[in-house]
Amino acid sequence: MNNLPEFLVWYLAFVFSTTCHEAAHALAAKKGGDNTAYLLGQVTLDPTPHIKREPFGMVLVPILSFQMGMMIGWASTPFDPLWGARYRRRWALMSLAGPLTNFLLAAVALIAIRMLASAGVFHLRGYHGTSIGLVQLPVGQDFSSPLGALALALSALLKLNVLLGVYNLIPVPPLDGAAVVEGFGTRGIQQFYERLRGSQVAQIVGLLVAWLIFPTLYGPVWTAVSGLLYS
Repeated sequence: MNNLPEFLVWYLAFVFSTTCHEAAHALAAKKGGDNTAYLLGQVTLDPTPHIKREPFGMVLVPILSFQMGMMIGWASTPFDPLWGARYRRRWALMSLAGPLTNFLLAAVALIAIRMLASAGVFHLRGYHGTSIGLVQLPVGQDFSSPLGALALALSALLKLNVLLGVYNLIPVPPLDGAAVVEGFGTRGIQQFYERLRGSQVAQIVGLLVAWLIFPTLYGPVWTAVSGLLYS
């Protein structure tokens, strides 16, 4: 891998973001009365139990996808479906906790970039220095410097967490957004989603649909984020 340092920065940002997402699910479930994930050690920011549960989605897929110019992957948090069926709103809040955590991390990264830019550490646009991620560095600085690594890490955190938050909120099984809609929806909506969840084919189709409509949903969100970053 020729760009190993860049990959490592992106991968660490991915693992951190995904771990926070899953830990938020697990903690919300515990608070709501389901100890399934807690007993499996997933209420933690240690990525080890999350990687052990989903090594394919947290190791292999990110490595392969980075070779194609992006970084994607996944993890999962176990829960008791009987608990979810009995306490649908708690299940919905548990599902919502992951994407909200991603948006929180994105906000922290955006604020950090803006603060560093205000202090003159970074430049956001219209500067003749080296472009790294979403910022430009002073002349003489590049990716090999600690400042360059920080610029790329913050950029990766912002991009990844906006992506993860938006994608996971698409309301199709098995994504988090489906459980949110189901948990807060009418009985008719709940029955509709129950049928979808009972079909493996429907869940595969759901992922394909989410992949197809994601760019349409992500574009306006990223435009809004860019406006906050560069305004």
